[in-house]
Amino acid sequence: MFAYFGPRNWWPGETRFEIIVGAILTQSVAWRNVSKAIENLRAAGILTLEAMYKAPIEEIEKHIVPTLYWRMKAKKLRAFVNHIMDNYHGDLDKFLQKDKEELRRELLSLYGIGPETADSIILYAAEQPVFVVDAYTRRIFHRLGFFEESVSYDEMQQFFMKHIPPDVRYYNEYHALIVGIGNRFCSNKKPDCGNCPIQSVCRFKLRNKVENEG
Repeated sequence: MFAYFGPRNWWPGETRFEIIVGAILTQSVAWRNVSKAIENLRAAGILTLEAMYKAPIEEIEKHIVPTLYWRMKAKKLRAFVNHIMDNYHGDLDKFLQKDKEELRRELLSLYGIGPETADSIILYAAEQPVFVVDAYTRRIFHRLGFFEESVSYDEMQQFFMKHIPPDVRYYNEYHALIVGIGNRFCSNKKPDCGNCPIQSVCRFKLRNKVENEG
């Protein structure tokens, strides 16, 4: 994967807060939509913790329409911002410096933040080693033969963290490469197996070849 894509330089974001906003907004939508919303927030001057805390929620909503479910996502952003302002006096760094497990529990207690979003924040914003898994991970590694399609989030995460040394840069790059494969080649309905850089080790590709030859 790395030989094909090279460094992915993921996650896009100029600040830790921007990375967190992106992690929340990218739920159930393509990154290009998130990018539009982030630029809208930046242009409106509310892409900082303090500015978003003061902004009316309707103001946030109108700028994140490209991400779909914008009313719900605006509430998620507001819940996160309120938590940091009310409990950490706006000190985001203090929050992100917490122990990894404690930070994860606290993130999961907030409205609208599930395991994938929490782990994205921990890896990319807090820069602590936790492996992020997503729908691409499930699809690709099921097709490679590592998992059943029904595998849980925790089971997938434990597999990677057992076999890959806990290194932030390595976890970062590995997840970004998985996203690259999933986005460009390993689609749900019409995967481009013939051009996929990992086709030589893919059981799904091999099975399709046998079926087509039969």
